[in-house]
Amino acid sequence: MESFRLGLPTLLVIVVYLVGLNALGAWIGRTQKDSKDYFLGSRALPWAAVMASVVATETSALTFLSVPGDAYRTGYTFLQLTFGYLVGRIAVSLLLLPAYFRGEIPTAYALLEKRFGVGARRFTSFVFMLTRVMAASVRLAVPAIPIALMTGLPVWAAILALAGATALYTYLGGLKAVVWIDLIQVAVYLTGAVMSLAILVSRIPGGLAGALQRNAAAGQPAHLFDFTLDFSQPYTFWAGVVGGAFLAMASHGADQLIVQRLLACRGLRDAQKALVGSGVLVILQFALCLSIGVCLFGFYGSPVGAAEGFRTSDEIFPTFIVKELPGWLSAYLVAGIFSAAMCSESSALNSLASALSLDFVAPLAGKDAVEGRKGLLLGRLLTLFWTVVLAGLAVGFSLIPQGQPAVQVALGLASVTGGGLLGAFLLALYVRRARQADAIAAIGVSAALMFLLWLGARGYVPFPLGRQIAWPWYSMIGALITVGTGWLLSRRHAFDDPNAIR
Repeated sequence: MESFRLGLPTLLVIVVYLVGLNALGAWIGRTQKDSKDYFLGSRALPWAAVMASVVATETSALTFLSVPGDAYRTGYTFLQLTFGYLVGRIAVSLLLLPAYFRGEIPTAYALLEKRFGVGARRFTSFVFMLTRVMAASVRLAVPAIPIALMTGLPVWAAILALAGATALYTYLGGLKAVVWIDLIQVAVYLTGAVMSLAILVSRIPGGLAGALQRNAAAGQPAHLFDFTLDFSQPYTFWAGVVGGAFLAMASHGADQLIVQRLLACRGLRDAQKALVGSGVLVILQFALCLSIGVCLFGFYGSPVGAAEGFRTSDEIFPTFIVKELPGWLSAYLVAGIFSAAMCSESSALNSLASALSLDFVAPLAGKDAVEGRKGLLLGRLLTLFWTVVLAGLAVGFSLIPQGQPAVQVALGLASVTGGGLLGAFLLALYVRRARQADAIAAIGVSAALMFLLWLGARGYVPFPLGRQIAWPWYSMIGALITVGTGWLLSRRHAFDDPNAIR
Protein backbone atom coordinates (compact mmCIF):
# COMPACT_ATOMS: atom_id res chain seq x y z
CA MET A 1 0.00 0.00 0.00
CA GLU A 2 1.00 3.58 -0.59
CA SER A 3 2.49 5.37 2.38
CA PHE A 4 0.93 8.56 3.73
CA ARG A 5 2.68 10.50 6.45
CA LEU A 6 1.03 12.78 8.94
CA GLY A 7 2.36 16.26 9.48
CA LEU A 8 4.41 17.16 12.51
CA PRO A 9 1.55 18.98 14.34
CA THR A 10 -0.78 15.97 14.19
CA LEU A 11 2.01 13.61 15.23
CA LEU A 12 2.66 15.85 18.21
CA VAL A 13 -1.03 15.68 19.15
CA ILE A 14 -0.83 11.87 19.16
CA VAL A 15 2.35 11.94 21.27
CA VAL A 16 0.71 14.31 23.76
CA TYR A 17 -2.32 11.98 23.91
CA LEU A 18 -0.13 8.99 24.72
CA VAL A 19 1.90 10.91 27.29
CA GLY A 20 -1.33 12.08 28.90
CA LEU A 21 -2.65 8.51 29.18
CA ASN A 22 0.53 7.34 30.88
CA ALA A 23 0.51 10.28 33.26
CA LEU A 24 -3.11 9.46 34.13
CA GLY A 25 -2.15 5.81 34.68
CA ALA A 26 0.61 6.84 37.08
CA TRP A 27 -1.76 9.12 38.98
CA ILE A 28 -4.45 6.43 39.27
CA GLY A 29 -1.91 3.90 40.57
CA ARG A 30 -0.29 6.22 43.09
CA THR A 31 -2.07 4.64 46.09
CA GLN A 32 -1.29 1.00 45.28
CA LYS A 33 0.17 -0.99 48.14
CA ASP A 34 0.05 -4.67 47.17
CA SER A 35 -0.85 -7.23 44.52
CA LYS A 36 -4.57 -7.04 45.38
CA ASP A 37 -4.51 -3.37 44.39
CA TYR A 38 -2.42 -4.06 41.30
CA PHE A 39 -4.32 -7.07 39.94
CA LEU A 40 -7.87 -6.58 41.27
CA GLY A 41 -8.25 -2.84 41.82
CA SER A 42 -8.94 -3.53 45.51
CA ARG A 43 -12.21 -5.20 44.38
CA ALA A 44 -13.85 -1.77 44.40
CA LEU A 45 -14.36 -0.83 40.74
CA PRO A 46 -17.81 0.38 39.57
CA TRP A 47 -19.67 -1.99 37.27
CA ALA A 48 -20.15 0.55 34.46
CA ALA A 49 -16.40 1.11 34.17
CA VAL A 50 -15.79 -2.65 34.24
CA MET A 51 -18.44 -3.10 31.54
CA ALA A 52 -16.64 -0.64 29.26
CA SER A 53 -13.30 -2.33 30.00
CA VAL A 54 -14.73 -5.75 29.10
CA VAL A 55 -15.90 -4.37 25.75
CA ALA A 56 -12.56 -2.68 25.10
CA THR A 57 -10.63 -5.80 26.08
CA GLU A 58 -12.43 -8.26 23.85
CA THR A 59 -12.83 -6.14 20.73
CA SER A 60 -9.49 -4.32 20.47
CA ALA A 61 -8.04 -2.96 17.25
CA LEU A 62 -9.22 -6.08 15.41
CA THR A 63 -12.78 -4.81 15.66
CA PHE A 64 -11.72 -1.35 14.56
CA LEU A 65 -9.69 -2.55 11.56
CA SER A 66 -10.29 -6.17 10.67
CA VAL A 67 -14.06 -6.43 11.20
CA PRO A 68 -14.83 -3.68 8.62
CA GLY A 69 -12.55 -5.55 6.22
CA ASP A 70 -14.41 -8.78 6.94
CA ALA A 71 -17.75 -7.04 6.36
CA TYR A 72 -16.36 -5.79 3.02
CA ARG A 73 -16.54 -9.45 1.92
CA THR A 74 -19.39 -10.88 4.00
CA GLY A 75 -21.78 -8.03 4.81
CA TYR A 76 -23.63 -8.09 8.12
CA THR A 77 -23.49 -11.86 8.63
CA PHE A 78 -20.76 -11.52 11.31
CA LEU A 79 -23.36 -9.84 13.55
CA GLN A 80 -25.02 -13.23 14.12
CA LEU A 81 -22.09 -14.14 16.35
CA THR A 82 -22.79 -11.26 18.70
CA PHE A 83 -26.26 -12.63 19.48
CA GLY A 84 -24.55 -15.79 20.72
CA TYR A 85 -22.09 -13.65 22.66
CA LEU A 86 -25.01 -12.19 24.65
CA VAL A 87 -26.52 -15.64 25.29
CA GLY A 88 -23.15 -16.91 26.51
CA ARG A 89 -22.70 -13.98 28.87
CA ILE A 90 -26.10 -14.58 30.42
CA ALA A 91 -25.17 -18.24 30.96
CA VAL A 92 -21.86 -17.29 32.62
CA SER A 93 -23.56 -14.77 34.90
CA LEU A 94 -25.94 -17.48 36.13
CA LEU A 95 -23.71 -20.57 36.17
CA LEU A 96 -20.11 -19.49 36.86
CA LEU A 97 -20.03 -16.03 38.41
CA PRO A 98 -21.74 -17.13 41.67
CA ALA A 99 -18.96 -19.70 42.18
CA TYR A 100 -16.27 -17.04 41.64
CA PHE A 101 -17.72 -14.81 44.34
CA ARG A 102 -17.77 -17.49 47.04
CA GLY A 103 -14.70 -16.55 49.05
CA GLU A 104 -11.55 -14.66 48.03
CA ILE A 105 -10.62 -16.11 44.63
CA PRO A 106 -7.73 -14.12 43.04
CA THR A 107 -7.79 -15.75 39.56
CA ALA A 108 -10.24 -17.80 37.52
CA TYR A 109 -8.14 -20.94 37.99
CA ALA A 110 -8.11 -20.76 41.78
CA LEU A 111 -11.66 -22.10 41.59
CA LEU A 112 -10.32 -25.29 40.00
CA GLU A 113 -7.78 -25.65 42.80
CA LYS A 114 -10.60 -25.63 45.36
CA ARG A 115 -12.34 -28.44 43.47
CA PHE A 116 -9.46 -30.53 42.09
CA GLY A 117 -6.12 -29.41 43.53
CA VAL A 118 -3.18 -27.13 42.82
CA GLY A 119 -2.07 -29.18 39.79
CA ALA A 120 -5.30 -28.41 37.94
CA ARG A 121 -4.92 -24.73 38.74
CA ARG A 122 -1.38 -24.57 37.40
CA PHE A 123 -2.16 -26.58 34.28
CA THR A 124 -5.21 -24.52 33.28
CA SER A 125 -3.39 -21.27 34.04
CA PHE A 126 -0.50 -22.40 31.83
CA VAL A 127 -2.91 -23.22 29.00
CA PHE A 128 -4.48 -19.79 29.40
CA MET A 129 -1.10 -18.02 29.27
CA LEU A 130 0.04 -19.95 26.21
CA THR A 131 -3.14 -19.25 24.26
CA ARG A 132 -3.55 -15.67 25.42
CA VAL A 133 -0.02 -14.63 24.50
CA MET A 134 -0.51 -16.04 20.97
CA ALA A 135 -3.86 -14.33 20.41
CA ALA A 136 -2.67 -11.06 21.96
CA SER A 137 0.33 -10.96 19.64
CA VAL A 138 -2.06 -10.99 16.67
CA ARG A 139 -4.06 -8.16 18.25
CA LEU A 140 -0.87 -6.17 18.66
CA ALA A 141 0.45 -6.73 15.13
CA VAL A 142 -2.68 -5.70 13.17
CA PRO A 143 -2.94 -2.02 14.20
CA ALA A 144 0.74 -1.52 13.45
CA ILE A 145 -0.15 -1.56 9.71
CA PRO A 146 -1.92 1.82 9.51
CA ILE A 147 0.36 3.31 12.16
CA ALA A 148 3.36 2.40 10.01
CA LEU A 149 1.66 3.89 6.95
CA MET A 150 0.93 7.19 8.63
CA THR A 151 4.18 7.65 10.51
CA GLY A 152 6.64 6.22 8.00
CA LEU A 153 7.91 3.73 10.58
CA PRO A 154 8.57 0.08 9.73
CA VAL A 155 5.84 -2.23 10.99
CA TRP A 156 8.15 -3.75 13.61
CA ALA A 157 8.93 -0.28 14.98
CA ALA A 158 5.22 0.55 15.15
CA ILE A 159 4.66 -2.66 17.13
CA LEU A 160 7.39 -1.71 19.59
CA ALA A 161 5.96 1.80 19.95
CA LEU A 162 2.52 0.38 20.75
CA ALA A 163 3.93 -2.13 23.20
CA GLY A 164 6.07 0.44 24.97
CA ALA A 165 3.30 3.04 25.28
CA THR A 166 0.91 0.48 26.74
CA ALA A 167 3.39 -1.20 29.07
CA LEU A 168 4.19 2.06 30.85
CA TYR A 169 0.74 2.89 32.19
CA THR A 170 -0.02 -0.79 32.84
CA TYR A 171 3.24 -1.05 34.79
CA LEU A 172 2.48 2.04 36.85
CA GLY A 173 -1.26 1.86 37.38
CA GLY A 174 -2.24 -1.82 37.43
CA LEU A 175 -5.78 -3.00 36.75
CA LYS A 176 -7.42 0.15 38.11
CA ALA A 177 -5.55 2.29 35.58
CA VAL A 178 -6.26 -0.22 32.81
CA VAL A 179 -10.03 -0.13 33.47
CA TRP A 180 -10.36 3.66 33.70
CA ILE A 181 -8.13 4.31 30.69
CA ASP A 182 -10.10 1.67 28.75
CA LEU A 183 -13.19 3.81 29.38
CA ILE A 184 -11.50 6.85 27.82
CA GLN A 185 -10.12 4.90 24.89
CA VAL A 186 -13.45 3.26 24.08
CA ALA A 187 -14.89 6.75 23.71
CA VAL A 188 -12.01 7.76 21.40
CA TYR A 189 -12.18 4.85 18.98
CA LEU A 190 -15.98 4.68 18.88
CA THR A 191 -16.35 8.38 18.10
CA GLY A 192 -13.69 7.94 15.41
CA ALA A 193 -15.68 5.05 13.93
CA VAL A 194 -18.91 7.10 13.96
CA MET A 195 -17.23 9.99 12.13
CA SER A 196 -15.75 7.62 9.54
CA LEU A 197 -19.15 6.07 8.89
CA ALA A 198 -20.76 9.50 8.56
CA ILE A 199 -18.20 10.55 5.92
CA LEU A 200 -18.57 7.25 4.06
CA VAL A 201 -22.35 7.53 3.94
CA SER A 202 -22.11 11.09 2.69
CA ARG A 203 -19.88 10.03 -0.23
CA ILE A 204 -22.01 7.11 -1.44
CA PRO A 205 -24.99 7.89 -3.72
CA GLY A 206 -28.05 6.82 -1.76
CA GLY A 207 -26.16 6.54 1.53
CA LEU A 208 -26.31 3.23 3.42
CA ALA A 209 -29.23 2.00 1.28
CA GLY A 210 -27.16 2.70 -1.83
CA ALA A 211 -24.22 0.81 -0.36
CA LEU A 212 -26.45 -2.21 0.35
CA GLN A 213 -27.76 -2.11 -3.22
CA ARG A 214 -24.23 -2.03 -4.59
CA ASN A 215 -23.27 -4.97 -2.36
CA ALA A 216 -26.27 -6.97 -3.58
CA ALA A 217 -25.59 -6.13 -7.24
CA ALA A 218 -22.01 -7.40 -6.88
CA GLY A 219 -23.14 -10.65 -5.26
CA GLN A 220 -21.91 -9.61 -1.80
CA PRO A 221 -24.11 -10.74 1.13
CA ALA A 222 -26.47 -7.87 1.90
CA HIS A 223 -28.55 -9.81 4.43
CA LEU A 224 -28.07 -10.41 8.15
CA PHE A 225 -29.34 -13.94 8.79
CA ASP A 226 -28.13 -17.12 7.12
CA PHE A 227 -30.01 -20.19 8.34
CA THR A 228 -27.91 -22.64 6.32
CA LEU A 229 -26.84 -25.62 8.45
CA ASP A 230 -23.27 -25.77 7.16
CA PHE A 231 -20.59 -26.33 9.82
CA SER A 232 -17.85 -25.14 7.45
CA GLN A 233 -19.31 -21.61 7.25
CA PRO A 234 -18.39 -19.27 10.13
CA TYR A 235 -21.24 -16.78 9.70
CA THR A 236 -24.52 -18.65 9.93
CA PHE A 237 -27.32 -18.26 12.44
CA TRP A 238 -26.48 -21.59 14.10
CA ALA A 239 -22.74 -20.95 14.26
CA GLY A 240 -23.48 -17.51 15.67
CA VAL A 241 -26.06 -18.30 18.32
CA VAL A 242 -24.84 -21.75 19.38
CA GLY A 243 -21.12 -21.57 18.60
CA GLY A 244 -20.93 -17.91 19.61
CA ALA A 245 -22.60 -18.67 22.95
CA PHE A 246 -20.01 -21.32 23.80
CA LEU A 247 -17.22 -19.01 22.62
CA ALA A 248 -18.48 -16.28 24.96
CA MET A 249 -18.86 -18.74 27.84
CA ALA A 250 -15.25 -19.80 27.32
CA SER A 251 -13.81 -16.30 26.89
CA HIS A 252 -15.87 -14.66 29.65
CA GLY A 253 -16.23 -17.51 32.10
CA ALA A 254 -12.97 -19.45 31.87
CA ASP A 255 -10.43 -16.87 30.67
CA GLN A 256 -8.50 -14.79 33.19
CA LEU A 257 -8.46 -11.87 30.74
CA ILE A 258 -12.16 -11.14 31.39
CA VAL A 259 -12.73 -12.90 34.71
CA GLN A 260 -10.07 -10.70 36.32
CA ARG A 261 -12.18 -7.62 35.56
CA LEU A 262 -15.34 -9.18 36.91
CA LEU A 263 -13.56 -10.16 40.13
CA ALA A 264 -12.62 -6.50 40.55
CA CYS A 265 -16.30 -5.52 40.87
CA ARG A 266 -17.79 -4.71 44.27
CA GLY A 267 -19.91 -7.84 44.34
CA LEU A 268 -21.72 -10.53 42.38
CA ARG A 269 -24.63 -8.33 41.27
CA ASP A 270 -22.26 -5.68 39.92
CA ALA A 271 -20.25 -8.32 38.06
CA GLN A 272 -23.43 -9.72 36.48
CA LYS A 273 -24.56 -6.26 35.37
CA ALA A 274 -21.14 -5.52 33.88
CA LEU A 275 -21.02 -8.82 32.01
CA VAL A 276 -24.53 -8.83 30.54
CA GLY A 277 -24.39 -5.10 29.79
CA SER A 278 -21.17 -5.61 27.85
CA GLY A 279 -23.02 -8.09 25.62
CA VAL A 280 -25.52 -5.44 24.59
CA LEU A 281 -22.76 -2.89 23.93
CA VAL A 282 -20.81 -5.39 21.85
CA ILE A 283 -23.81 -5.94 19.55
CA LEU A 284 -24.05 -2.18 18.95
CA GLN A 285 -20.30 -1.83 18.45
CA PHE A 286 -20.09 -4.64 15.94
CA ALA A 287 -23.09 -3.24 14.07
CA LEU A 288 -21.19 0.05 13.73
CA CYS A 289 -17.99 -1.60 12.48
CA LEU A 290 -19.85 -3.86 10.07
CA SER A 291 -21.72 -0.87 8.66
CA ILE A 292 -18.35 0.73 7.92
CA GLY A 293 -17.31 -2.39 5.99
CA VAL A 294 -20.55 -2.51 3.99
CA CYS A 295 -20.17 1.16 3.13
CA LEU A 296 -16.52 0.66 2.17
CA PHE A 297 -17.66 -1.81 -0.49
CA GLY A 298 -20.26 0.71 -1.58
CA PHE A 299 -17.45 3.27 -1.86
CA TYR A 300 -14.79 1.16 -3.62
CA GLY A 301 -16.99 -1.46 -5.26
CA SER A 302 -14.18 -3.89 -6.09
CA PRO A 303 -13.28 -7.26 -4.54
CA VAL A 304 -10.17 -7.78 -2.44
CA GLY A 305 -7.14 -8.09 -4.72
CA ALA A 306 -8.81 -6.22 -7.58
CA ALA A 307 -8.71 -2.60 -8.75
CA GLU A 308 -7.71 -0.91 -5.52
CA GLY A 309 -4.80 -3.29 -4.98
CA PHE A 310 -5.89 -4.65 -1.61
CA ARG A 311 -3.81 -7.69 -0.78
CA THR A 312 -5.96 -8.62 2.23
CA SER A 313 -9.25 -7.36 3.63
CA ASP A 314 -7.38 -6.04 6.69
CA GLU A 315 -5.86 -3.30 4.50
CA ILE A 316 -9.15 -1.80 3.28
CA PHE A 317 -10.16 0.41 6.20
CA PRO A 318 -6.58 1.59 6.89
CA THR A 319 -6.31 2.55 3.20
CA PHE A 320 -9.50 4.60 3.44
CA ILE A 321 -8.23 6.29 6.61
CA VAL A 322 -4.89 7.35 5.16
CA LYS A 323 -6.01 8.25 1.62
CA GLU A 324 -9.57 9.52 1.82
CA LEU A 325 -10.09 11.29 5.16
CA PRO A 326 -9.05 14.82 6.14
CA GLY A 327 -5.68 14.96 7.89
CA TRP A 328 -7.13 15.94 11.28
CA LEU A 329 -9.58 13.03 11.20
CA SER A 330 -6.86 10.62 10.07
CA ALA A 331 -4.84 11.71 13.10
CA TYR A 332 -7.83 11.23 15.39
CA LEU A 333 -8.44 7.77 13.97
CA VAL A 334 -4.80 6.83 14.44
CA ALA A 335 -5.25 7.84 18.07
CA GLY A 336 -8.34 5.61 18.04
CA ILE A 337 -6.30 2.74 16.60
CA PHE A 338 -3.70 3.28 19.30
CA SER A 339 -6.53 3.31 21.85
CA ALA A 340 -8.09 0.08 20.62
CA ALA A 341 -4.74 -1.69 20.47
CA MET A 342 -3.67 -0.44 23.88
CA CYS A 343 -6.95 -1.55 25.49
CA SER A 344 -6.47 -5.17 24.52
CA GLU A 345 -2.72 -5.23 25.13
CA SER A 346 -2.92 -3.63 28.58
CA SER A 347 -5.59 -6.14 29.55
CA ALA A 348 -3.50 -9.03 28.26
CA LEU A 349 -0.38 -7.81 30.09
CA ASN A 350 -2.14 -7.41 33.43
CA SER A 351 -4.00 -10.73 33.22
CA LEU A 352 -0.88 -12.64 32.13
CA ALA A 353 1.12 -11.08 34.96
CA SER A 354 -1.61 -11.93 37.48
CA ALA A 355 -1.83 -15.55 36.31
CA LEU A 356 1.93 -16.09 36.47
CA SER A 357 2.24 -14.33 39.83
CA LEU A 358 -0.78 -15.75 41.67
CA ASP A 359 -1.07 -19.20 40.08
CA PHE A 360 2.64 -20.09 39.93
CA VAL A 361 4.88 -17.84 42.00
CA ALA A 362 2.59 -17.70 45.04
CA PRO A 363 2.13 -21.50 45.43
CA LEU A 364 5.84 -22.16 44.77
CA ALA A 365 7.51 -19.29 46.64
CA GLY A 366 4.92 -18.72 49.33
CA LYS A 367 2.38 -15.96 49.89
CA ASP A 368 5.04 -13.59 51.21
CA ALA A 369 6.42 -13.27 47.68
CA VAL A 370 3.13 -11.86 46.33
CA GLU A 371 1.93 -9.81 49.28
CA GLY A 372 2.61 -6.20 50.26
CA ARG A 373 5.21 -4.19 48.40
CA LYS A 374 6.93 -7.37 47.20
CA GLY A 375 3.76 -8.44 45.41
CA LEU A 376 3.38 -5.02 43.80
CA LEU A 377 6.99 -5.07 42.55
CA LEU A 378 6.62 -8.63 41.27
CA GLY A 379 3.47 -7.71 39.35
CA ARG A 380 5.22 -4.81 37.67
CA LEU A 381 8.28 -6.87 36.72
CA LEU A 382 6.09 -9.60 35.22
CA THR A 383 4.24 -6.94 33.23
CA LEU A 384 7.55 -5.95 31.64
CA PHE A 385 8.40 -9.60 30.99
CA TRP A 386 5.14 -10.21 29.12
CA THR A 387 5.58 -6.97 27.17
CA VAL A 388 8.83 -8.29 25.69
CA VAL A 389 7.25 -11.66 24.87
CA LEU A 390 4.16 -10.11 23.23
CA ALA A 391 6.16 -7.64 21.18
CA GLY A 392 8.50 -10.35 19.90
CA LEU A 393 5.66 -12.63 18.87
CA ALA A 394 3.77 -9.74 17.24
CA VAL A 395 6.80 -8.87 15.11
CA GLY A 396 7.01 -12.51 14.04
CA PHE A 397 3.31 -12.64 13.17
CA SER A 398 3.58 -9.48 11.06
CA LEU A 399 6.10 -11.28 8.82
CA ILE A 400 3.79 -14.23 8.06
CA PRO A 401 1.47 -13.92 5.02
CA GLN A 402 -2.17 -14.20 6.13
CA GLY A 403 -4.94 -15.76 4.04
CA GLN A 404 -7.67 -14.98 6.60
CA PRO A 405 -8.77 -11.74 8.26
CA ALA A 406 -6.78 -11.26 11.45
CA VAL A 407 -9.94 -11.20 13.56
CA GLN A 408 -10.64 -14.79 12.49
CA VAL A 409 -7.05 -15.83 13.25
CA ALA A 410 -7.17 -14.32 16.75
CA LEU A 411 -10.62 -15.67 17.65
CA GLY A 412 -9.75 -19.06 16.21
CA LEU A 413 -6.57 -19.23 18.30
CA ALA A 414 -8.43 -18.29 21.46
CA SER A 415 -11.09 -20.90 20.70
CA VAL A 416 -8.58 -23.75 20.35
CA THR A 417 -8.14 -24.04 24.11
CA GLY A 418 -11.02 -21.86 25.31
CA GLY A 419 -13.52 -24.69 25.03
CA GLY A 420 -11.23 -27.05 26.92
CA LEU A 421 -10.92 -24.57 29.80
CA LEU A 422 -14.68 -24.05 29.84
CA GLY A 423 -15.13 -27.82 29.97
CA ALA A 424 -12.84 -27.98 33.00
CA PHE A 425 -15.10 -25.58 34.91
CA LEU A 426 -18.18 -27.53 33.86
CA LEU A 427 -16.49 -30.72 35.09
CA ALA A 428 -15.71 -29.04 38.40
CA LEU A 429 -19.30 -27.93 38.91
CA TYR A 430 -21.35 -30.77 37.49
CA VAL A 431 -19.33 -34.03 37.37
CA ARG A 432 -18.97 -34.94 41.03
CA ARG A 433 -16.76 -38.00 40.53
CA ALA A 434 -14.19 -36.17 38.39
CA ARG A 435 -10.78 -35.75 39.99
CA GLN A 436 -7.68 -33.76 39.20
CA ALA A 437 -6.05 -36.34 36.95
CA ASP A 438 -9.32 -36.72 35.01
CA ALA A 439 -9.62 -32.97 34.47
CA ILE A 440 -6.01 -32.49 33.36
CA ALA A 441 -6.15 -35.44 30.97
CA ALA A 442 -9.47 -34.24 29.52
CA ILE A 443 -8.15 -30.72 28.90
CA GLY A 444 -5.02 -32.14 27.28
CA VAL A 445 -7.04 -34.36 24.93
CA SER A 446 -9.31 -31.46 24.03
CA ALA A 447 -6.46 -29.02 23.39
CA ALA A 448 -4.54 -31.52 21.23
CA LEU A 449 -7.55 -32.38 19.07
CA MET A 450 -8.64 -28.76 18.69
CA PHE A 451 -5.13 -27.62 17.77
CA LEU A 452 -5.01 -30.36 15.14
CA LEU A 453 -8.36 -29.10 13.83
CA TRP A 454 -7.05 -25.52 13.69
CA LEU A 455 -3.88 -26.57 11.86
CA GLY A 456 -5.96 -28.57 9.39
CA ALA A 457 -8.25 -25.60 8.74
CA ARG A 458 -5.25 -23.47 7.79
CA GLY A 459 -3.68 -26.19 5.64
CA TYR A 460 -0.63 -26.68 7.86
CA VAL A 461 -1.34 -30.42 8.31
CA PRO A 462 -3.32 -32.91 6.18
CA PHE A 463 -6.44 -33.05 8.37
CA PRO A 464 -9.52 -32.72 6.09
CA LEU A 465 -11.97 -32.31 8.97
CA GLY A 466 -10.37 -28.96 9.71
CA ARG A 467 -11.78 -27.59 6.45
CA GLN A 468 -15.28 -28.77 7.34
CA ILE A 469 -15.67 -27.09 10.74
CA ALA A 470 -15.54 -23.29 11.08
CA TRP A 471 -13.87 -21.63 14.06
CA PRO A 472 -17.08 -20.46 15.87
CA TRP A 473 -17.77 -24.12 16.68
CA TYR A 474 -14.35 -24.72 18.26
CA SER A 475 -15.27 -23.70 21.80
CA MET A 476 -18.38 -25.88 21.86
CA ILE A 477 -16.52 -28.89 20.47
CA GLY A 478 -13.59 -28.38 22.83
CA ALA A 479 -15.90 -28.11 25.85
CA LEU A 480 -17.81 -31.25 24.86
CA ILE A 481 -14.57 -33.19 24.38
CA THR A 482 -13.34 -32.11 27.83
CA VAL A 483 -16.60 -32.90 29.61
CA GLY A 484 -17.05 -36.20 27.76
CA THR A 485 -13.47 -37.35 28.34
CA GLY A 486 -13.52 -36.25 31.98
CA TRP A 487 -16.85 -37.98 32.60
CA LEU A 488 -15.61 -41.25 31.07
CA LEU A 489 -12.40 -41.13 33.13
CA SER A 490 -14.38 -40.35 36.27
CA ARG A 491 -16.33 -43.59 35.89
CA ARG A 492 -13.22 -45.35 37.20
CA HIS A 493 -14.08 -43.97 40.63
CA ALA A 494 -17.64 -45.30 40.73
CA PHE A 495 -16.79 -47.87 43.36
CA ASP A 496 -14.36 -45.77 45.38
CA ASP A 497 -15.07 -44.68 48.91
CA PRO A 498 -17.96 -42.21 48.54
CA ASN A 499 -16.57 -40.16 51.43
CA ALA A 500 -13.59 -39.30 49.23
CA ILE A 501 -15.83 -37.76 46.58
CA ARG A 502 -16.96 -34.18 46.94
